[in-house]
Order: sequence, then structure tokens, then C-alpha cells
Amino acid sequence: MNITDNRISNLESEWEIVIGLEVHAQVKSESKLFSGSSTQFGNEPNTNVSLIDAAMPGMLPVINAECVRQAVRTGLAFKARINNRSVFERKNYFYPDLPQGYQITQFNNPIVGEGIIPIQVGPNRQGKFKTVNIGLKQIHLEQDAGKLIHDYQAKMSLVDLNRSGIALMEIVSNPDIRSIDEAKSYVLKLRSILRYLGACDGNMEQGSMRTDANISVRKPGRKFGTKCEIKNLNSIRFMSQAIEYEARRQISILEDGGTVHQETRLFDPARSETRSMRSKEEAHDYRYFPEPDLLPLKLDDSFVEILRSTLPELPDEKWKRFVSQGVSEYDASILVSEKAIADFYESLSYNRNVKICANWVINDLIGALNKAGLYIDNSPISENQLGSIIDLIENGIISRKIGKDLFEIIWNEGGDPKTIVESRSLAQVTDVKIIESIIDDIMVINPDKIEEVRKKPNLIAWFVGQVMKRTRGKANPKMVNELLRKKLL
Repeated sequence: MNITDNRISNLESEWEIVIGLEVHAQVKSESKLFSGSSTQFGNEPNTNVSLIDAAMPGMLPVINAECVRQAVRTGLAFKARINNRSVFERKNYFYPDLPQGYQITQFNNPIVGEGIIPIQVGPNRQGKFKTVNIGLKQIHLEQDAGKLIHDYQAKMSLVDLNRSGIALMEIVSNPDIRSIDEAKSYVLKLRSILRYLGACDGNMEQGSMRTDANISVRKPGRKFGTKCEIKNLNSIRFMSQAIEYEARRQISILEDGGTVHQETRLFDPARSETRSMRSKEEAHDYRYFPEPDLLPLKLDDSFVEILRSTLPELPDEKWKRFVSQGVSEYDASILVSEKAIADFYESLSYNRNVKICANWVINDLIGALNKAGLYIDNSPISENQLGSIIDLIENGIISRKIGKDLFEIIWNEGGDPKTIVESRSLAQVTDVKIIESIIDDIMVINPDKIEEVRKKPNLIAWFVGQVMKRTRGKANPKMVNELLRKKLL
């Protein structure tokens, strides 16, 4: 069974996937949601823990205003409804890494209500994208649990409470997603916007962004099937594999005449399969009730409007602007995918040809970064260095081929492009007499090739190649072509 065109198909029938995603995004803040403990990742276990995080008797939570601001800014970026009044509640369940025995979260009255998140799926063969609107159900604030460690001791599990109490935004979609491609685009869009806002770093490998996927299948046009929830997917690749496996599993059950039971499942990356974790709890199982130690959170309209006025230019607006400046839709989608990439490109393209700059960033720089496993923040080549390479090519001082070689030199050794060109004699040969002398010499040695070119002018490329070989790629290609045409055609 393969996933194609928003459906899972097999030999007998067609099925449609119905997906709803709950994305848990760790709020970027120096301290936790209800305590002053550090949120620094990578510290020694149980060093970022206050008396509140450890749930010592008599310790009372105090709301972190920065986390509230970030949640509101996120809601505004998603063009969602900001609720002027929201309420924290206790969600009662026991986990060894949740010392309180309950989680402080929001349920009936979240800080952010409904909205729409447009995603772009594609590109197709013409390089065009299809826009799909995914409904946002709500965003609520809640505290994270700690972390259980099972592989240090053979007969016991250890607990690290550094993460306990860190602020999370749970971003809940409606069940509007109909394919793995849409699910991937949705999560990438969320992560991109969160990074533009500075509300979450989006580093899934560090656990600061995780996804729960609610998955069901149905015949197209029928009512929704029974959903199963896949918990704690910490990469887009694992999310994609989990959705595909779970959809296949449910289809197999239904086609054999069985019934899909609502449950919570885990994804095993080693086996690329989901397995049952527990039966799915309902809201009444958690015994929600208002948190008695926190008053309802009330926001003034003026507070919300101040935050709205400080929003940065977001990916969709930036994409439209880049396209209006002459960048292709596909290239613009890559450039705006990460704020750091967009910033690099904008600095590079100032007063330069946007298409040439986009090509260098996408094909050369990002390609090299991906190969080296680096982020653009750690790029060995700066905007100024790459800009200097482009200027040297555009001004005819070096050829594009030499520019590629120069890129490699600076990537590995650093340095100023102009200085390297001078010290290594990489500048183009533009002396007409020198180029003519080389052409004449090649013509004398290859008289048979002259006749071939005059019969088939396209074969002039052979002579161009010979000249470039003699000059080690330094001859000005435009000048070489013009002189050869004068002499041979």
C-alpha cells in the first residue's frame, strides 16, 4: 500500500487518512512556567529544579509573564482568536516524573482559540504549490513533565526533573490533514513561524518540540473512523513513518472485518511500527478542575495590540515579497523556510541580482551545509564572503567555474575572496592577444575540427573547451566565444 494523492490505496479499495496533530512546543524563556528555575538544556540532571518543581508542600505557582506573551504572539501569528480570559486547571494523573501528581494546564478556557493555518503542499511538476487551510482548534499553556531514564540501571529507572515545569504551548489542529505530505508541511510551517517569532527553538532532537498524531481512516466521504493517538514523535521523519504504519494497520483490521479500538500507541523507530501503550483516556478520566492556586488569566485589549504591533515579518509575507522581487515560488519557499536562511539571503541580495543570489544560497551554500551537517548559523562562509565571490563573477574578474573553486577554498580555509584571487592568480584572462594566440595554436593543430565546426556550428563548444583547458578555466568565456565565432564562422 502506498500513500498517493491524499489517499492510501490497495488492490481492493481506496481509503482516506484523517489526521489531527497536537504539537507541544517548549516556550523560549529563561525560566519555567511557574518557577524561577533555569530552562537551560544539557545541564546536569536535577540541577534545574526548585521547590515548586519538586512539588514540596506549601509551594505555590507564580505565572511567568514572558510565557504568556509568547503564547499570545504565537496566536496572533496564526491569526487565531485571543481569549481575554483563560483559566488554568489541574489534569490529574500519576507519572513518576510528575512530582505533583497532576499537571497544570488549560482545558475548557485556553489562552488562544480557533484560527486557520494555511500550508503549501508541493511543488508539482510545474514548480507550483497548492494551498491547504488547516483549522487550528486552540493553543493552551501547560507545564511539561520530567524525563525517565531506563538504561542506566538494570533493575530501576532514574528520573531527571530538569524539564519538569518548563512551559509548553500545545498547538491543537482540527482533523483537517489528509496526507503525510500535508502533515509534514503543517509541522514545518509551525516550526518556521515559531522560530521567526523566537517563541520556540523548534529543536525536535532536543525534545523542545514534539508531536502527538491522532490518526483514523475512512472511505472517502464517509463519517470519521475510530482514531488512535501516537504519542511523543520527536522528528518529522518518525512522524511520517508512524502515520503510514498506523494507517496501514487500521486498514488491514477493517478489511479483515475487525474493529479499530481507540487507544494510545507509541512508535518504535527501530521497527518502524506502532504498538499499544494504553486505552485512550477521556476528559473525565483526568478529573479536570480549576487550579485553586492560580486566578483566571485576564488580558487587556491594549496588551494584545501592543504584542500584535511587534510581530516580525512572517514566512508567508516574506515569501510574497521575495516572489514579487523576481525569485521563483519554489526558491522563495526554500529561502523563507528558516529565518536564518532568509536573513542570510536578504543581506546577500542587497543591491545584487536576486535570482543569482538565490541560486548560490540554495544550490551551493545550503547544499554544502547539508553535506557537512551544519546549520546556516555555523556556516564557514559569511554573507560578505559569498557576496564578494558573486561580485567577482559579475564584474568579469573570475569565471563562474573559478567562483565555484573559490567557494570551496573559502569553505575549507577561510579568507578574503579578492585577496585569494590575487595571491593565487585566479583572475580571468581577458587579454585579447593572449586568447587569440591560444585559439590560433589550437586551430593549427586541429584543421579537421575547423571543417566540422563550419558544417555544424554547435561543435564550436569543442574549441571553447580546449581554450578553457589551456587556460585552466581562467579565460573569459564570453570573449572566447566571440573570438572563435569570428575566426571559425
